[in-house]
Amino acid sequence: MNIFKAMVPDKVVGSLKDLDLDDLKARGINSLLLDFDNTLGPDHATEPTDFSYEIVKNAREQGFDMCLVSNAKSGRSDGIARKLDIPCVTYAHKPRPDGVNRALALLGKDKSEAAMIGDQVFTDVIAGKYAGVYTVFTEKYEKKEIWYIVLKRPFEKLVRLIAGF
Repeated sequence: MNIFKAMVPDKVVGSLKDLDLDDLKARGINSLLLDFDNTLGPDHATEPTDFSYEIVKNAREQGFDMCLVSNAKSGRSDGIARKLDIPCVTYAHKPRPDGVNRALALLGKDKSEAAMIGDQVFTDVIAGKYAGVYTVFTEKYEKKEIWYIVLKRPFEKLVRLIAGF
């Protein structure tokens, strides 16, 4: 797969609340690999939000297994995942597929059964594409972001403009 194709997600949603879980089920997907920062909650948060709990609860009620897949340090990510009662892969090294593959192994799932969901093209989408899972790009949870993510957003915007999403 060339790098440009790896930057184009399979699905784009405005928010995780807009994600059609029935559509994912129809595709044979039963596991959600979730980024946290600015996807499932605020960037660099140390606690899940009501939104985080709602998304996880809804997906669980629909029969989905979930795993947090985060590039963040283990203490913060593990703590959030424990509170959400889902497993976690820390130091995922996205955009490399390592963390996605570790999450699949942790859940005992095949790549055809999972979707990687996140707010960044250059980490979440590319990692999911190279791991061979379905990818969902979601608009960021909030505008506030750490400086090094802000620096990447204009390049991401260019990719999105060219690719049409």
